[in-house]
Amino acid sequence: MSDRASVRALSPLGTALLVLPCAAVLAVPAFDRVQPMWLGLPFFYWWQMLWVLLASLFTGMVYKIVVPPGSGD
Repeated sequence: MSDRASVRALSPLGTALLVLPCAAVLAVPAFDRVQPMWLGLPFFYWWQMLWVLLASLFTGMVYKIVVPPGSGD
């Protein structure tokens, strides 16, 4: 149980990093178009794929902020 006490609270930066990808993919009218194309993919698809990668990166960053190093997690 002492491991749980060492976990830090979620900061405003952490909250923003978790909310940003959700807001970016839910704002469909902002990116509901075909152009610009990238590698033959319409903008709609590569925008969503980009945010999948960014969301993974942001989640990892928040994990590193919240869970202290050496906690065993």
